[in-house]
Formats: sequence, structure tokens, C-alpha cells
Amino acid sequence: MLADEVDYVVGVDTHRDRHVLAVVVVPAGAVVAQQSVAASARGYAQALRFANTYASGGRVWAVAGAGHYGAGLTRSLSSHGETVLEAGRSPRGERRLRGKDDGLDATRAAHAALASDNSPCRGLGNDARRCGCCFLPVAAPSTSVARRSCSCAA
Repeated sequence: MLADEVDYVVGVDTHRDRHVLAVVVVPAGAVVAQQSVAASARGYAQALRFANTYASGGRVWAVAGAGHYGAGLTRSLSSHGETVLEAGRSPRGERRLRGKDDGLDATRAAHAALASDNSPCRGLGNDARRCGCCFLPVAAPSTSVARRSCSCAA
């Protein structure tokens, strides 16, 4: 289980121009910091510095829309050795009832990763194209599409 393996989950709500980050401490599930960064190389570096400041222990990233608006962030994080999980978007009806708030959506992404049965993959080399549950450094941007269940032997 993911909560047994990490100290922090960094949830990310992605958009075309900006991404909102929320650092959630495990196992309490409390948000310790939030920040918005640009969806650009400079913003991705800022996101990594933010995580190094507020989530300095073992961590994973839960990125909503990792194959779409979050693809650039996912590739950048993976190239720095970070583990990134695909966080599904909450159902539209639920968002409509609770309201749309980017900070809450980033927190929900982190909590969804904590609640999932998937755990981050270990032991696959950088030449692996992708694992079923997490993104790994890839050669081509088009290969960074994640699936929901883990198929690796790690």
C-alpha cells in the first residue's frame, strides 16, 4: 500500500497554463503546503524546489491529467527520478456538488493516490518504456500514458 511506502504525496491539479500543487503528509492526510506554478519548464523546476522544501522525505506525485495537461510536468519529474502516479479526475457530478477549487482538487488527487491499492514501482531501469501504475523516464513524449493497474514484477 502506498501509505506504507512514502512520507508525502504531492497532488497536482493540472491546467493548460498553471498547475496547483498540494503536499499531503502521510498517514495523517493533512495538507502542509500549497502552491501554483506555471505549466512550463521554469514552473516544473519551481514545483520540484517546492516539493524539496515541503516534502523532503520519501514522496510520490499524484498528477491529475498526467497524459494531457500534466504530460510535460510528468516527463520533467520522471527525468529527475521522481515517481509519478496518474490521479483520475473526480466524477463531474461530485465536482458540481462540492464546487470547483484547484487547491481542493490537488488535495483530492493526493488523497485518491493514498486510497488506491497501487504502489509505486521499484527496480525498473530507465530504459523501461512505462509501467502499468507509474510513469518512468521515457524516450518519446507519446509513451507517457499511464494505465490504472500495476503490471510490473517489482
